Amino acid sequence: MTASRPRVLCPEAAVSRTLLLGWVLVQVAAASGTTGVVAAYNLTWKSTNFKTILEWEPKPINHVYTVQISHRLGNWKSKCYSTTDTECDLTDEIVKDVKQTYSARVLSQPANATSYTGEPLYTNSPDFTPYLETNLGQPTIQSFKQADTKLNVTVQDARTLVRVNGTFLSLRDVFGKDLSYTLYYWKASSTGKKTAKTNTNEFLIDVDKGENYCFNVQAVIPSRRANQKSPESPTECTSQKKGVSKDVFFIIGAVVLVVITFIATLSLSLYKCRKARARRSGKKNAPFGVA
Repeated sequence: MTASRPRVLCPEAAVSRTLLLGWVLVQVAAASGTTGVVAAYNLTWKSTNFKTILEWEPKPINHVYTVQISHRLGNWKSKCYSTTDTECDLTDEIVKDVKQTYSARVLSQPANATSYTGEPLYTNSPDFTPYLETNLGQPTIQSFKQADTKLNVTVQDARTLVRVNGTFLSLRDVFGKDLSYTLYYWKASSTGKKTAKTNTNEFLIDVDKGENYCFNVQAVIPSRRANQKSPESPTECTSQKKGVSKDVFFIIGAVVLVVITFIATLSLSLYKCRKARARRSGKKNAPFGVA
């Protein structure tokens, strides 16, 4: 029986094992670099009058976020680089074309990303079309005037961050005839509301003469499926002074004139009667003349 000899590794096998061990160590190091990195969730668009912010959770501990945005035909564009915030203002991107549909994604990376070479975790947002989905802000009543039986109310369009040739556009500039306003009005002494609608910024409605009215307005886009209405504006009220009308003044004046005329006529008649009576009394008391 012959004695077994010890196995001798050839140089090629030793090199292969060394390379394999090195690759395993690199993977372990990369995996350890992602410890504590959490993918974003609950991505939500918050937009009013085209001021648009993307929000998400959770608050980071050992990682940072970068946001990317793109419309359907475009490339991803990075915003809010390596931030620890959980929101990103994307207004300057979406106002370039408010009728486009946009998608965003939030990338999660280790806070010390210089030593990290792996693919970042990311979460996609829901699609967002600003023209159809931005909330309408609370409108403002610019002016109002009540004259006799007419009430005129003027609504001021809100300004947006949409710009053309350096000029910020109003809601009316952006939505045109798609934008309308509803006026809710009621007598100050009651709670029964009436409504009026217009596709312009002016209301002219019939009211009762001498009555004070309160009212507010609401912006509406009837063609939308959701987010059709804005909050109602602050309430305004007219203040009609309770005075005597011209007709009443005329009647009172006529009555006073008749009374004065009657008193003057009566006084004159009494004066003439007294004078005539005094004349007759004087003739009776005078001595007879001698012929």
